[in-house]
Amino acid sequence: TTDAGVYWRNISDEYFSTSSVGAIAVSESDPNVIYAGTGESCIRNNVTHGDGVYRSTDGGQTWRNVGLRDTRHIARVRVHPKESDVVYVAALGHAFGPNEERGVFRSTDGGESWERVLFVSDGAGAVDLSMDPNNPRTMYASIWQVHRSFWDIVSGGPECGLYKTTDGGDTWTDLSKRPGLPKETLGRIGVALSPSRPGRVWALIEAENGGLFRSDDGGDTWEHLSDNDDLRSRSWYYTHVFADPSDADTVWVLAAKTLKSTNGGRHFTEVPMPHGDQHELWIDPRDSRRMIEGNDGGATVSLNGGETWSNIYNQPTAQLYHITTDNQFPYEVYGTQQDNSGMAVRSYSDSGAITTADWHTVGMSESGDIAVKPDDPNIVYSAYPHGILNRYDHRNREVRVVTVWPDDHMNWPPRTYKYRFAWKFPIVFSPHDPNTLYVGGNMVFRTRDDGTTWEAISPDLTRNDETKMELKGGPITIEGADAEVYCTVYAFAESPVEPGLLWAGSDDGMVHVSRDAGGTWTDVTPPTMPEWTMVHSIDPSPHDAATAYVAATRFKSDDFRPYLYKTNDYGETWQEINSGIPHDDFTRVVREDPARRGLLYCGTESGVYVSANDGESWESLQCNLPVVPIHDLVVKDGDLVAGTHGRSIWIMDDLSPLQQMAGGSPSLQSSPVEGEEDSGKPRLLRPRATYRMLHQTPSIGEPGPGMKYWDRILGLPAAILETKTPDGRTSRLMLDAGENPPEGVGVVFYLPKGLTDDVSLTFLDSGGGEIRTFSSSAEGDEALSVSPGINRFTWDMRYPGARKLAKVEGGYKPRELNSILAPPGSYTVRLTVGHETFEESFDQPYVFFDDSAP
Repeated sequence: TTDAGVYWRNISDEYFSTSSVGAIAVSESDPNVIYAGTGESCIRNNVTHGDGVYRSTDGGQTWRNVGLRDTRHIARVRVHPKESDVVYVAALGHAFGPNEERGVFRSTDGGESWERVLFVSDGAGAVDLSMDPNNPRTMYASIWQVHRSFWDIVSGGPECGLYKTTDGGDTWTDLSKRPGLPKETLGRIGVALSPSRPGRVWALIEAENGGLFRSDDGGDTWEHLSDNDDLRSRSWYYTHVFADPSDADTVWVLAAKTLKSTNGGRHFTEVPMPHGDQHELWIDPRDSRRMIEGNDGGATVSLNGGETWSNIYNQPTAQLYHITTDNQFPYEVYGTQQDNSGMAVRSYSDSGAITTADWHTVGMSESGDIAVKPDDPNIVYSAYPHGILNRYDHRNREVRVVTVWPDDHMNWPPRTYKYRFAWKFPIVFSPHDPNTLYVGGNMVFRTRDDGTTWEAISPDLTRNDETKMELKGGPITIEGADAEVYCTVYAFAESPVEPGLLWAGSDDGMVHVSRDAGGTWTDVTPPTMPEWTMVHSIDPSPHDAATAYVAATRFKSDDFRPYLYKTNDYGETWQEINSGIPHDDFTRVVREDPARRGLLYCGTESGVYVSANDGESWESLQCNLPVVPIHDLVVKDGDLVAGTHGRSIWIMDDLSPLQQMAGGSPSLQSSPVEGEEDSGKPRLLRPRATYRMLHQTPSIGEPGPGMKYWDRILGLPAAILETKTPDGRTSRLMLDAGENPPEGVGVVFYLPKGLTDDVSLTFLDSGGGEIRTFSSSAEGDEALSVSPGINRFTWDMRYPGARKLAKVEGGYKPRELNSILAPPGSYTVRLTVGHETFEESFDQPYVFFDDSAP
């Protein structure tokens, strides 16, 4: 941001191979030098890893990875205040298993080489690092012993500790046993030294008798200041302390709340924030009233010491676990957002851009699945933690709790629950009966009366291992949020081809099928799928009842390989279909295209892949989609909708080019695929039926080579308004909004190398009469820009307009006036390449877009 948080723009997408940034540091001596440590260190159940450290030397315009790729989760980066090439990294390491590349690292050459200067073990890493700006050779670091699995988080142990160096990291002293500090087992520790009073250090410590401690002699002795529960809540997730750079008695603690003390840490008051769950704070060393705060909603800026903060709804950071669509036209996309609400957003807006006016909440939901009644989009079912299920009616905005088994079991071991429900449990309407709704716990449940009554239609479909159902957390802090409830049905689907054919997959590695609507179930777990594998999604084929696809993952076992499976015989046999997906890009979702058998889409930790041969091989479908975890995919009305975990919702408009590409690679790159021979033959694909909207904007769109494909429908600055100020400067107002799909007929064609000089597109009416021609040799509005490979051109469905003479320098030339839209009917597009011509027909039906229509 360059305007204190009024507007934010992304600066890393073209350079980073990860979407997760855990730490940022700007050099004080040269602000053009920026370091970003990737992978978040607040390792909740949906944590995303990184791939080391990135460095920019031009203020963030370009970036380069400078190593430490296997640290995976970086908590802090500190830069020497006078030497921008001297940098320290606090690396937590792997969250789900042991590794050597963790601890505190030092580079004296801007990341060209690294030296590990503090290391305890392969199971404990550095989680905080504080440098004295007055004497950068003095630093304090905390080491955290932590481990996550599918069913637990263990925070704390004998390897946790607080360390100090006075020689720039050459040697370190363990302060953990100094007088005044807790004598029992330690967990996560946050540390901050005071820049304005030498020797003053604060430590926020997870321990049975933990809380906030202060030393005024450089860590030799300590005083226990506060054990306030607000400072210590969910210690493994928070434990952040920050010292005011100019006032030695002011200290901040971030947890679920933002807390501030002005008397040295003895008493705290809450500072209201735009969002809950606080994690990061930067205070300007020259002006303590200027701050940037990071929370689970985004980044927010204050210029008055925290009295007011900038908006967080201008950052497209929504985390979607699951998405679905309704049957309206244009359809709406629904999802539940981590730490926010269930929401619905239009895929098209008659306002020209998809703004906040085009989305609405759909009940009090957060972390789970969401389902829209097929025959009534006003009725939405969505999940909340602890197995809560809500029914929302948009007509009266009523939220009714219809939980299968309403039992408050927070802070109880899951083995004592009557029924177990995951953090994200499946909610699925039958594709054959809009009044039948399924929900997955450790069993499958069904309702036919809007959730008033429920019946179990399966036995326990999990491994039911009670050793993985103990109380979560420890050995210090109990975690009662139910995010680690295990041995549950995590994926469920009914065949769209055969009623009563049900598939269920568990988070502990079981797959079951029922062919009699839940009367009997058969274990059809793929024999090569390892135990304790999370079955993340099941997609029954829309073309063949016997065929189904499974996407699974073992990343919480420190195994990042893709696991995709296919069956063509109701699960009797399975085939692994992972070829082409990188060995470390784990898989979450697979979908088959309803319009073309064997055309598959897969969402992974880093993006989207496509297969045109039923999974025999895969290739990237990334295009302009950011590198981001894909938690769900939906194919709807010829579009591909992606629910990302951190970058909101994206739509790839118009899959018809992929659906038509039979045989060979369905590459969507703007140039011929590297390594493939050029076919030497142009090709024109058939445009899909185009709908004319009421408020269609009169523009030709974006003629030219290549395709953008993905449009974000939340948080994109699609509208930029420019005005002139009285002194002649240009004023730009950027509106946060999503992009509408291209308005017009999308024509996709392929040009081999050497055949791009004499190319034209002509649009013809049903009688063969020419409407308009665009040519590579023309100029102005009739120009057609082309390049070798895939090209896309959007015709705005308009005839040539009337013309008038306009006086311009050098004579008179025609200028186009308003033109008329082509009426509903059948049309033809003709591609001419040299002396060859290719033709395809398409329909242009008329749709009246009425805002009040269901």
